[in-house]
Amino acid sequence: MLPVESTEAEPARTRAEALAANLAAVHARIDAAAQAPRAPGISVVAPQLIVVTKFHPAVDVRTLHGLGVRDVGENRCQEASAKAAELADAAPALRWHFIGQLQTNKAKSVAAYAHAVHSVDRPALVSALSRAVVAEQEATGRAELGVFLQMSLEDAAPQASGAAPAGAARGGADPAALLELAGLVEAAQGLRLRGLMAVAPLGADPDAAFERLAELSATLVAAFPGAGELSAGMSGDLEAAVRWGATHLRVGSDVLGPRPTVR
Repeated sequence: MLPVESTEAEPARTRAEALAANLAAVHARIDAAAQAPRAPGISVVAPQLIVVTKFHPAVDVRTLHGLGVRDVGENRCQEASAKAAELADAAPALRWHFIGQLQTNKAKSVAAYAHAVHSVDRPALVSALSRAVVAEQEATGRAELGVFLQMSLEDAAPQASGAAPAGAARGGADPAALLELAGLVEAAQGLRLRGLMAVAPLGADPDAAFERLAELSATLVAAFPGAGELSAGMSGDLEAAVRWGATHLRVGSDVLGPRPTVR
């Protein structure tokens, strides 16, 4: 698979063909991973692809929608809000997932378009999202907002053999706060607790990281049986994520290619 960079000069048909080829290759990887043996005790679930479209133009999202993509991810609130507005005609068939770190003062904006937020990591954000979603429900009748609790795996995954030293932390709540945070979401109006999200630490063995995430998921499900979804795995480690029970995969560069040059 050769990633292709989107440019203004690139013919739409050529870009569409490149995206279709990349998307087919990623789906082939997912299918192969889904057919491979799972880790012991992990249920077999067909994972759902979320194409991460950050930094790529709305026209790419529209093209992906035409290729059958229904779930897209963004990690910058202003960019996501603008794209959602531009592609409002594709709703509700196009579902927006917010996957980046979210400031509480952006909760109102996210509540206007997001299907789910994958990066809830603190009580203040739970409260802000609940207030914003309830207000949006009163104004537009929107559905509940799906919530994934982002867990830090920085202390859980040993560095892979021969890997470069780990870099900056990837974010997330302390696992010790898992059940307390989950209880806040469960009690909050307008929110629906769906499960956990995590990013494998830089330089770490993804299998060890996602094994830890699976353990945390089992703890969560024991207390909240309806919260068994796992948002884990990106372009470089999706196979390991599927092996440990990922239900949602967040893949960007292997579908869309390198980020467009910012001019």
